[in-house]
Amino acid sequence: MTRILSGLPAAARELLLGTDWEALQHAYGSGEDIPVSLCSLVDEDAEVRSEALAALDMSVLHQGSLYTVTAPAALFVAAILDHPMCLAEHEGHFPWDDAPPRSLRAALLVWLGQVAVSAAYGEDPVRDRTDWQWEPWHDQTRREHDPDELAALQACREIRPTLYDAVEPLLSSPDPHVREAALGAAMPLLLTPGLADRVPRAAKLLRARLGPVAGRRERASVARALGVWGMDTSNLLADSDPAVRVCAALGPAQVDRPGALAVLLDALRDPRTTDGWFPEPLPGLDGWFRFTVLRSALALAETFEEVAPRAVAIVAAGGTSLTDHERGPILLRAFADGYAPTRPLTPAQRELLRAFVDTDEATGGIAGNMLWFRAAGLPENRDGIAALLWPCPPPRPAPMTLPA
Repeated sequence: MTRILSGLPAAARELLLGTDWEALQHAYGSGEDIPVSLCSLVDEDAEVRSEALAALDMSVLHQGSLYTVTAPAALFVAAILDHPMCLAEHEGHFPWDDAPPRSLRAALLVWLGQVAVSAAYGEDPVRDRTDWQWEPWHDQTRREHDPDELAALQACREIRPTLYDAVEPLLSSPDPHVREAALGAAMPLLLTPGLADRVPRAAKLLRARLGPVAGRRERASVARALGVWGMDTSNLLADSDPAVRVCAALGPAQVDRPGALAVLLDALRDPRTTDGWFPEPLPGLDGWFRFTVLRSALALAETFEEVAPRAVAIVAAGGTSLTDHERGPILLRAFADGYAPTRPLTPAQRELLRAFVDTDEATGGIAGNMLWFRAAGLPENRDGIAALLWPCPPPRPAPMTLPA
């Protein structure tokens, strides 16, 4: 431990020695054990480093939750990003971590990005709802916190300028994995209200990566980051690469809304091809890429009619579409104000509900989407939906009578 301490940057060493770790809490109790884990991040033994990084995930940021120990631990991580040991290759500690080997620096940047995402949650309810929380059973408002939770949240928000200062130089790293991880951390950090003045400089750094030498993944990631920060990406809507065009269209801010929506809807013509662009999710995204494209199209459309043809096709595909990422969000967009018996169904709403009815037996088109139908104020069974579509079934023909 003494040897490791002597090799730490001054800021990291002072933070380690000047923090009352016993007074802090992580997911499993007192933070008194965290200094050993932090020092172990730069241990010469690869297995020790891997276990230390696992401790950050499991204890300091357990399932995205913030604790009073999280902020000082994040400051320590930011302070050691230039440590020589961060160049060492890192492999995942958990059996389910199938990410390719990368440097420890890249792994630490990914973790800092996760801290930034957790710290930002609740600052912009609209962004929270459209980007991360589409499930109708999730409460979209931040619940009441106990004092420790509020203190942890506030502490993590206050350190974001310091974290960004450590991340920004790595946006130009010669290592593409580090550049991508740095971008993944910079995106949520620069959504901080107090860091808006840093966006133009970061955007200038990133635009230099849009040249033809850069690959699809990096150019698309840059286009998405610029859109997330509210920069004008209209010029990229005509890029020669369809993946870059789509990432430029994701928004949320759009100068050319019709052009961006057209790009997104075109990508949804063949969702499987769209998924194939990025088998490994881009920074800040989870799941198949088509989920993000669909969410953005639904949010960008001013009326459901603008997206109805693609949306109905996705639902009509039956079992190849997913409830919580496709069919459910489509249903809520079609009934954004909720179903009301006093309002007649629009033709687009009728077509959508008919697709649910037609695929019900094979895919659980209604039964498997019950919570979404409930959230939209609709009947929760096939017969109820059928009654909305065909309230007056045709009369049965009168029985034939033979003449006397």
